Amino acid sequence: MSSSLVVGTAVPVAQTVTRETFWTIGPVGEAVFYYLAAVAILVFLYGIYERVSRYMAGTEDPFDRLDDLPARILRAARIALSNESQFDRDRYAGVMHAFVLWGFLTLLIGTTILAIDMDIYQRIAGESFFVGDFYLSYSLVMDALGFLFVVGVGMALYRRYAVREGRLWGKHTSLEDDAFVWTLFALGAGGYLIEGLRILGTGFPDFETVSFVGYFVALVFRGAGLGPDLAQGLYWVGWWSHALLALGFVAAVPYAKPFHMLSSFANLVAADEKAGQRLPGVPEDADPDDIGYTSADDFSWKQALDMDACTKCGRCSSVCPAKASGRPLDPRDVILDLKTYREGVDAGDRDEIDIVADGGTSVVDAETMESCMACMACMDACPVDIEHLNHFTEMNRRLTETGQMREPVQDAMMNTFQHGNTLGEPARDRGDWTDDLPFEVPDAREVDEVEFLWYVGDYPAYDERNRKVARALARIFEAAGVSYGILYEDEKNDGNDVRRVGEEGLYEMLVEDNVDAFGDCTFENIVCTDPHSYNTFKNEYPEFGWNEDGAIGVYHYTQVVEDLVAAGRLPLGDVDETVTYHDPCHLGRFNGEYEAPREVIRATGATLAEMPRNRDDSFCCGGGGGGLWLDHDEEVKPSEERLREATEDTAGAVETFVVACPMCMTMYEDGRKTGGYEDDVDIVDVTELLVQSMEVAGADVVASDDPVAGDGAAAAD
Repeated sequence: MSSSLVVGTAVPVAQTVTRETFWTIGPVGEAVFYYLAAVAILVFLYGIYERVSRYMAGTEDPFDRLDDLPARILRAARIALSNESQFDRDRYAGVMHAFVLWGFLTLLIGTTILAIDMDIYQRIAGESFFVGDFYLSYSLVMDALGFLFVVGVGMALYRRYAVREGRLWGKHTSLEDDAFVWTLFALGAGGYLIEGLRILGTGFPDFETVSFVGYFVALVFRGAGLGPDLAQGLYWVGWWSHALLALGFVAAVPYAKPFHMLSSFANLVAADEKAGQRLPGVPEDADPDDIGYTSADDFSWKQALDMDACTKCGRCSSVCPAKASGRPLDPRDVILDLKTYREGVDAGDRDEIDIVADGGTSVVDAETMESCMACMACMDACPVDIEHLNHFTEMNRRLTETGQMREPVQDAMMNTFQHGNTLGEPARDRGDWTDDLPFEVPDAREVDEVEFLWYVGDYPAYDERNRKVARALARIFEAAGVSYGILYEDEKNDGNDVRRVGEEGLYEMLVEDNVDAFGDCTFENIVCTDPHSYNTFKNEYPEFGWNEDGAIGVYHYTQVVEDLVAAGRLPLGDVDETVTYHDPCHLGRFNGEYEAPREVIRATGATLAEMPRNRDDSFCCGGGGGGLWLDHDEEVKPSEERLREATEDTAGAVETFVVACPMCMTMYEDGRKTGGYEDDVDIVDVTELLVQSMEVAGADVVASDDPVAGDGAAAAD
């Protein structure tokens, strides 16, 4: 193949094992080429300067994106070169992108090596290192990796135009996308055509067999009746066509889709390791009119880089549960809509367009943002670390500040403000769930010290179905002799979902109230029933000054219970059931805890059958991001789709659907009814399955009237 993206190959001189780079081009042609190359590089550099200037004009990002820069670069290089994100969920795309990337980098490196030899080494040493064994090795590697490049681009063309992969097409698909992929193919395949013409025109030198692809092309040309003289003439035309296309491509990189080759890597370097787990705060002195996205001037340099890094691959859209259920959210379109707006503000339409609003001429409609479940599936699927949730939160904040939040969410926020919980129940009743227990649940405020401060949460405290889960966990703690206590009426909503629907001020108030309550107790660790509480206590409260040093351990209850089971502190019998387990987004995808719940389930003796989408590929229940408080016009509820997957797509006759989140419990009990699965599967929490196992073993402390796993009545409350 051609030695690079921009230059051709030529005749060996006096049978020396090498080639003349500008064969048939001549001195004038060579001078013209260098002039055009210089122009292309200058255009490229100016474009990069312009891009960087626009980033620097953006607002300051709240997180340190460039600390420990060497480690960040190494991480980005590992992700980019391994293509690990591309292989996730889509092996075909992983192979395709790996071939394209490795082939392109090889051709780029080959071009650089040739330039060093011609323009530096030869001028200094008076000779070329581009001869002999080096030349043969160079030619072999370039032909091999260049061939992978052509195959990879061919795979992309096949998937895009023959298969017409759905996620590759959308409202932002344009001719630019077609031009990009076809230009890559023309550069790759064109290099081999030129190489074949050069080998044919120079009489098939024996050593050129190392260029096995180009040699094969030359044989095909000869078999088609093409002679050396005609090959030489066609080589001149092909060389210039190839060179002009390549130089044009280089010049266009900063101005079109090819820029993602640079912006994607930069985005990987600048990624926040806790993106989504923690959200950017609002400056203390921010005016209400300035909170959230109000104009393109509000975008930080990282948010603008996110937009430029998007390659339109549609991976985020393909895993979004909101989109799958028919809600008007496509994560890719939102990011690209913002980019289109940002790039068009110079046209004078900035003042006429709201970034987000309920109808009108907004860039993003309010209903689109209300559809987000804050499950982070889009971010997990994105191969270039775009932080969708940060963008969505800024728009939700704008909707909140302008009074455009939907009424059910407003009611939940008002309930939280007035009563400390989203259900609007009296704070004094927060501990009533303990009344039916045969023992007293300790008050952490009234004892000297406890090992675990148990943050119960709104739904386990007030919702009748989830109260059973709280009582089951209390029985487990009692049976294991755990030192624990709760806050009773001093406990307030944790604020995780309050923050994600845009109510930053209320969130900060809840943080202050809960931290004050924590300060009235002496404890070593916090254990949470709800993964949403676990996430915000672990990842966001430290941003507000609580537990900054990490001295207090923050755990989800499954992590604590797993330790109790492993230590043999619970009597367990075998539960003869086939169960499946749903990974809650905030426990799994947000915080990487997948094994603790599964170890507890296995300890009960139940047979665990995994759903096709499990662990970081888990499908959201639909309750996050305010989904628990809203009714949507959906084709299929996310909870119904998940139950379908459990009963139809999972190996084994699943009898029980196990959850580890109060929000999931609520959504799946609803989906079980609306989807017609009441006779097919029971919904139980991990705690309830464990209590059932303890009952089989004859543990007296767990005896109660609460129906648990295996009893359909559990869903009737």
